[in-house]
Amino acid sequence: ALALLCGSAATMAVWKWLGKQQIQEKMEEAQRTRDQGVKKMEKAVQHFREQISHVQTGTILSLPLVELARRLQEGSLSPETVLYTYIEKALEVTQQTNCLRHFILECEEQLQEIQSRKEKGLLYGIPISIKDHIGHKGHLSTCGLVQFLNSLVQEDSVLVKVLKRQGAIPFALTNVPQSLFSYDCSNAIFGQTLNPFNHKKSPGGSSGGEGALIAGGGSILGIGSDIGGSIRLPSSFCGLCGLKPTSNRLSVWHTRLLKVDVYSPPSPVLCALGPMARDVDSLALCMKALLCEEMFQLDPTVPPIPFNEEVYSSSAPLRIGYYDTDGYFPLPPCMRRAVCETRDALRAAGHELVSFAPPRIHYVMTELFLKTFFADGGRACLDLFTGNIVDPGLKPQVNCYRIPTLVKKLLALILKPLVSPCHPFLLKFKNVTVVSICRSVKEMWKHQHQIMVYRTEFIARWRELKMDVILCPVLGPAFTTGYPGKLLTAISSTMLYNVLNFPAGVVPVSTVTEADEEELKLYRGYCDDPWDRTLKQAVEGAVGLPVAVQCVALPWQEELCLRFMKEVETLSREK
Repeated sequence: ALALLCGSAATMAVWKWLGKQQIQEKMEEAQRTRDQGVKKMEKAVQHFREQISHVQTGTILSLPLVELARRLQEGSLSPETVLYTYIEKALEVTQQTNCLRHFILECEEQLQEIQSRKEKGLLYGIPISIKDHIGHKGHLSTCGLVQFLNSLVQEDSVLVKVLKRQGAIPFALTNVPQSLFSYDCSNAIFGQTLNPFNHKKSPGGSSGGEGALIAGGGSILGIGSDIGGSIRLPSSFCGLCGLKPTSNRLSVWHTRLLKVDVYSPPSPVLCALGPMARDVDSLALCMKALLCEEMFQLDPTVPPIPFNEEVYSSSAPLRIGYYDTDGYFPLPPCMRRAVCETRDALRAAGHELVSFAPPRIHYVMTELFLKTFFADGGRACLDLFTGNIVDPGLKPQVNCYRIPTLVKKLLALILKPLVSPCHPFLLKFKNVTVVSICRSVKEMWKHQHQIMVYRTEFIARWRELKMDVILCPVLGPAFTTGYPGKLLTAISSTMLYNVLNFPAGVVPVSTVTEADEEELKLYRGYCDDPWDRTLKQAVEGAVGLPVAVQCVALPWQEELCLRFMKEVETLSREK
């Protein structure tokens, strides 16, 4: 019997070892394929340089998207020159930040194809980067997970089809955090992406590869996705403009919506795809190009609402609601300063500002948002990591899911006297892992009804104050790498507008000053407990890094949101 037991144990050990070897081989193969793509692109750039030696690289890279598009349309710049200039810069940026998951080698075919057309689209000749999980035919959609390394995407996503139809040239797929459910940007296959302004800092996530590539100058326009802040947080951390539209304003067909697919059948909190760029006009041009007849035909579930240029171009004064804290997770002083300075600038410019307090954020965060994704106590999330090496940045989250329910309850009781009962960490620990489990279909429908009730309540308050838009904070400045996984619930500032399904965008308005860093030393959060101190540690050493604000409008009013973002951008640049 003892021999049999020992033999079984040895067999299990060998089986596990073989499984790990297979995982390692798959990861190494994916890394080799990426490296081969890099070498091919280096040769393509070198070949182009040999043919055309005098390229005004600096000028091309400095042109705003609208101006670059104009020059490509009129023919004063060639698509070939622009493409290889950006590929060359992307090679440099990814060497420094590890932001690319793979080059799209077929971009050279797309280049030839657009040059043979009679009609030029709005994005004619514009090189564009896309996030890892947005489907491109012939490429992987990995979400940073080993189990998705075997299957190539068979068809372009609707968004990619429309971009190509408008003359854009998708040339790169960018890195993401493992499973996408993180606002850092690291996975065990392709590694950690770094912030281009400070390599000790994260670019944010989950569209962190996009953030790093665009901020580093290696792409002029990118497409990310957002279900808790995944466009807005990288935009905040990297000093970019980013727009999370109303869900389904842009098609998500043929995009691997892992967070939605796995965690919520059906989901009351939906993923949205949206643009990221260096300025607001770039976002507007992208939206204008995408909201076309081609998209409405390819995906009939997208409302056929073309871009409203009149709303975007309006200069009428706005009635703007504002708040500098949501009362849930106190942000660093520089982020609140940014809201207050922007509020004052808007008031001085003739807009009307009214104080607004978003209702019941603790309830929204724990009972509405987190319950959407952890209704099963985290079991579905754990299933994702079966057969995967867990990235170090995600281990705090994953280890929390692995704790048995009874132990979680006991720990919650032990922790209760140590922290404030309203502290985000305890709420996260109790509600995500214990209270938030939906134990029946009836409970699931009740949960979805609660979200609808909250949306109705929020809109009613909006209408009472007769607001056009809202100015509010966004999480930042950039966290030190590894810290986002320790502070999942710090994203309350962005996740609120995923629950509400309101369009929301981020605009950089300032940078962290020495005075901000000094004031941070006095930061105590709500309780000055270990989790408040963790946030303080996460954002230390950020002098010179971007500081942003968030702009929000009602559903389907992306043009108004962009118009407000443009106003904020203009005032901040004047300042």
